[in-house]
Amino acid sequence: MFTPRMIFWELTDRCNLACIHCRGGDHRAPAIEKELSTVEAKSFIDAVSMVYKPVIVLTGGEPLYRDDVFEIASHIRNRGLRAALATNGTLVNSEIAERIREAGITRVSISIDGAESGFHDDFRGVPGSFLGALDGARALRDAGVEFQFNMTVTRGNSNQMPAVFQLAEKVGAKGLHFFMLVPVGCGVELAEAEMLSPDEYEEILDRYWHLSQETALETKATCAPHYARINSFNNRRYAQDRDSGPSGIPRLKTSVPGAVNTGGSRPPSLGCLAGTAVCFISHIGEVRPCGYFNVAAGNIKDTPFREIWENSPLFSDLREPGKLKGKCGFCEYKTTCGGCRARAFQVTGDFLAEEPFCRYVPPGFEGP
Repeated sequence: MFTPRMIFWELTDRCNLACIHCRGGDHRAPAIEKELSTVEAKSFIDAVSMVYKPVIVLTGGEPLYRDDVFEIASHIRNRGLRAALATNGTLVNSEIAERIREAGITRVSISIDGAESGFHDDFRGVPGSFLGALDGARALRDAGVEFQFNMTVTRGNSNQMPAVFQLAEKVGAKGLHFFMLVPVGCGVELAEAEMLSPDEYEEILDRYWHLSQETALETKATCAPHYARINSFNNRRYAQDRDSGPSGIPRLKTSVPGAVNTGGSRPPSLGCLAGTAVCFISHIGEVRPCGYFNVAAGNIKDTPFREIWENSPLFSDLREPGKLKGKCGFCEYKTTCGGCRARAFQVTGDFLAEEPFCRYVPPGFEGP
C-alpha cells in the first residue's frame, strides 16, 4: 500500500517576492477568495489524520501571508500530525519565530540560493531578500526552532555549492537540501539560460554527494531522482576503495540500502516520490503528484483526499515502474529512481516518458 509520507500544502498563492523560477508564475496578484478557508483547511486536516500520518509542509507562495497559518499549524499538531513550514524567511522576526515555535511547527525550511546577496536577490527578484532570509534564520535559531536551507541549483549558482554548505553550518542550520530546477511556471522562460544539461546534472550531483560526506548537516537532493543511482555507485566505489586501503576517501556518511532493485514496486524512500509517497495540495484544493507537476488528480473540495490518493488513475500510473517509457522503462534503476515525471511531462507532454535530463544509458539499451 502506498501511504503519503509528506503532503506539501500551498496555503496561499500570495508572496512578497518575485522569484524568476517560480512554479506558479507571478504570485503578487492572486485571487485570494479562491483559497481554502480556515474551515475547509481544518476539515482537510481532520480527514487526513483519521487515515494517514504524514508530515504536512505548509508552503506557498509565502505561507506567512495567511492570517490563520498558526491556527492551521496548531490544528495539525492537535490531530497528532507533524507540521513543517517552507518560507522565504524574509517575514520571520523574533515575534514570528516565537509564534512558529508555539504553534508546534517542528522544522522550517528557508530558501537560500547563494552564499551572498548578488545571485540570491536577482533570483528571488527583490533586493535585500538574502539578508532578510538570514535574519529570519537567526530569529528561528534564537527561538529554538529547527531550520534547514533549501537551495535551488542552476547553471548560475552551482559554483556556490561549497560556500552555501559553509554558510548553512555557520548560521546553525540542521540541513541543506538541494533542489534541481524544474522548468515549470516562470522557470520555462528561465530554462534555456539556467537549466543544467544532462552532463552538468551528473557532475553537480556527484559533487553534491562528495560535499555531503564532509558535513554534519542533514543533506538531501530533491527533484533529482537519478541521485539514487549516483549515491549507490559512489557508496559501492568508495567502500571498495576503503577495503583496498587507499587514504583520502570520503567517510561514507550516507547510504541507500537496496539502491539497485530491478523488480517489484518502487521503494517509498528513493527516487521520484511524486504520487507514491508525496503529493501537493494547491491553494484552491487541487491534488497533484508534486508542486512541479501541473496535472490534478482531483480536488479536495469535491472528492475526499483518501479517495483521490488511493484511486486516482494518475497516481496509479505513477506507482507502476513497468509503465515507464524509453530508457527509463529499460533502466535497472527504474524502481529506485524512476526519473523526474514533472520534467518528462513538461518537455514531452507525457509524464511516463524518459527523464530528459539524465545522461545515463542502461546497458543494452539501443534507443527507440
